[in-house]
Amino acid sequence: MNEHSKNAVIQAQRNPTSKYPRPPYRKQTQTWPGLACEMNPPPDHGETSYCGSGRLLGRRALITGGDSGMGRAAAIAYAREGADVAINYFPDEEKDAEDVIKLIKQAGRKGVALPGDLRDESFCRKLVEDAVRELGGLDILVSNAGRQQARESILDLSSEDFDATMKTNIYAPFWLIKAVLPHLPPGAAIIATTSEQAYDPSPQLYDYAQTKAATMNYVKSLAKQLGPKGIRVNGVAPGPIWTPLQVSGGTTMDRLQQFGAKTPLGRAGQPAELASIYVQLAAEDASFATGQVYGAAGGSGQP
Repeated sequence: MNEHSKNAVIQAQRNPTSKYPRPPYRKQTQTWPGLACEMNPPPDHGETSYCGSGRLLGRRALITGGDSGMGRAAAIAYAREGADVAINYFPDEEKDAEDVIKLIKQAGRKGVALPGDLRDESFCRKLVEDAVRELGGLDILVSNAGRQQARESILDLSSEDFDATMKTNIYAPFWLIKAVLPHLPPGAAIIATTSEQAYDPSPQLYDYAQTKAATMNYVKSLAKQLGPKGIRVNGVAPGPIWTPLQVSGGTTMDRLQQFGAKTPLGRAGQPAELASIYVQLAAEDASFATGQVYGAAGGSGQP
């Protein structure tokens, strides 16, 4: 049992409207893909708050986009729940990834860093092979990495940008799932990160929103296909969450300052606020949950 489990305390009940920073947020921009460590305010991924209780003891997980955002929150939570974790990330995100691997190891679990570009089919196959070899198998795949680039008009969206979004958000999960299935035992879990954009698309996220609708759809389709094999497939649908996606082109500068302000809670969410959902969907006591999409959007965009 790691220190975050042994030192667990009753968490004080707090008003969710004031638990985290509220808009207006500071003007800031980063080149794609962005780093969490350079954001102001810094996102909370549960680094100091998540306490595990052994719910994933002995499990082995591969998380794409595990350097920041929801992937990082899931990686921290999984390790503190007893899982060994391999994270994939774009090579430019090495600085964030190093922090995550350090946190996984501090939890007493094995952490494996596997950088590379998911837009390459051969890399996706190698990623799975490397994760299986390093962890001794896989029980959980979290297909979380995503590309989001805001464009005010479809006329401003180049074929190259459109292709990059499709390759990252649609092709990569397809390649990864095909590669990982032969390694997944009955009881394994596949978890995809979709979005409120699947239900309530923003006009400036034309390409991103349609990939998230497709993600929600493949979760439900694949759950029916893999259910008889004992493999569960579920999705997580965040609303406006404070991640590097937003400061590296995923949100326009004028909207960034008021990001999340229109939610009933009046603020953007933090990755840490979704960590327990990823844990629940991977845990054994969620064995009847498959084909489901669990939302956390501050009251906005839900079906």
